[in-house]
Amino acid sequence: MRDPFDVQQHVHAARRSSSEFIPTRMPSNTGYMLENGEGGSWAPTSDSLSRHQYQKMSDLRNVRDEFSHALLDPEITELCSRSRSQEEEILLLRKQISDACVQELQLLQEKHVLGRRLSDLRMALDEKQDDAISDALKELAQRKGYIEENIRLAHDLKVAEEEVYVFTSSLLSLLAEYNIRLPLLNASTITNNTKRLYQRMDWKIRSSGASLDEAKRTLGNQAGDATSNIDRQPPRISNSQLSQQHLDSRMTEFHHYNQYPIDFQVAPSQSRFAPVYDMMDVKGVKAAQNPDLQYKEFPSTIIKEGGGTVAPTLRDDPTYEATTRREIADTHNVRQTSPGSDDDVSFPGIEGFQIIGEAKPGSTLRACGFPTNGTSLCIFQWVRHLENGTRQSIEGATVPDYVVTADDVDTFLAVDCIPMDDSGRQGEIVSLFANNQNKITCDPDMQNAIESHISSGRVIFTVFLLMESSETWEETSLILKRSGYQVKVNSTQNAVIEEKYSPDIYIQVPNGQSTQFVLICSDGTTLPFSTSGASQAYNTDDDIRLRDVVVLTMRYFQSKAVDGKRKGRA
Repeated sequence: MRDPFDVQQHVHAARRSSSEFIPTRMPSNTGYMLENGEGGSWAPTSDSLSRHQYQKMSDLRNVRDEFSHALLDPEITELCSRSRSQEEEILLLRKQISDACVQELQLLQEKHVLGRRLSDLRMALDEKQDDAISDALKELAQRKGYIEENIRLAHDLKVAEEEVYVFTSSLLSLLAEYNIRLPLLNASTITNNTKRLYQRMDWKIRSSGASLDEAKRTLGNQAGDATSNIDRQPPRISNSQLSQQHLDSRMTEFHHYNQYPIDFQVAPSQSRFAPVYDMMDVKGVKAAQNPDLQYKEFPSTIIKEGGGTVAPTLRDDPTYEATTRREIADTHNVRQTSPGSDDDVSFPGIEGFQIIGEAKPGSTLRACGFPTNGTSLCIFQWVRHLENGTRQSIEGATVPDYVVTADDVDTFLAVDCIPMDDSGRQGEIVSLFANNQNKITCDPDMQNAIESHISSGRVIFTVFLLMESSETWEETSLILKRSGYQVKVNSTQNAVIEEKYSPDIYIQVPNGQSTQFVLICSDGTTLPFSTSGASQAYNTDDDIRLRDVVVLTMRYFQSKAVDGKRKGRA
């Protein structure tokens, strides 16, 4: 194969060789003409022979070259066509490369523009994210403020309820001392009856003072008559001498006495010294067993009227006998409508009142009894009695069934029952203590578990925490130590909170079949926990018991740490 770039040279050489004259071979016996034109024969010599052989060899080479040139012409032509096609292809590729470069420059420019737009979008997105984060933080802070405000309001409401409870209890105790039975325990009834009792006592005091002054004047006049021997008639006491205007203003309050099923009769002084268990506070006012008292219990100078008024008089008054007969008749009418009368319709009641169940944390107690006298409804209220005598109504515990919680440990648990009939009348409030009026304690297994945790000084409880961000329950580890506590998420091992014990830490336990409790940290943060499914037995009762064990153990560590700090400061 020849070099395609030498094709032209071979082509010209072939052309030249084809136009040149090639001598033909002459026979050996061929004659030739001499210069003078005469013919003659040629005698070969050795030189001529060698020259002839050389010429013969050169002729053969020329023929061979012509043949090879004739064979190489199609290949050279094909190579030339190929070279031309390749050159055209090269030109086309160069043009495509130039076009591609131009397109690449355009794409680079568009990429640059898109990059700038993307950077702007990212900056705008970052700003939006920052705004969203700031808004979320503001919302969280606002929600935290709302929660703190709700906690503060709940605490204030609890204090107000306790004050109302104490005030109402005092008023009902005062009314119970005078055997005043209230049909309904509401503010209006208590206020009106207390007001009437006050007006009655005030009128009695004024009347008694006026009668005593009149008696003294009468005795003084009698002594003067004896010395002067002048017979003078003792003055008669009339209502006009007892501040008629004041009396009329008070009498209007008692003219409608028969409209209220309330006994305003005043008990003797002995009722003020009745045993403590005969009197109950706002959740149970127990009236005296004999509310209908005879008027003979009163001093001879004061006569009790059925309408709730008293009038000072003297036995030597000519109108005494008639007045006495009228008052006796009025008193008899009052006794007929008195709840304590034998002929009166009995008020609703409940017999055989008892508490069923074991008074241990996690157990359910049930208050029950037999209704009497048309009782169709009972209002229940579970209460706690502390060692200092404080009585606490359990919020939400207004049904017969009650689940004992960790809050009831070391307290006296009781239940009050108010029987009612279809007409809305209330009977006497019945109260009963659970656990035979003994303190609520833990069962042996729970007590042993708590003591083992306390003796070890460090315990880890697996509980579930309601995350505020995702509003899902996450499995966490509640680590309790003697000096403080820590809450750690098991999946990420991140510490939610870790702090020392302080008096500001508080644990709230809901009522009923609940496995939850709320830990209020010293900074006001609320952490809702749940032990549902955290116990080994995976039982609801065991989960509730585990909740109480966690609460009691943490409260013990907290009380010991706070007491230690207080003693250290002292």
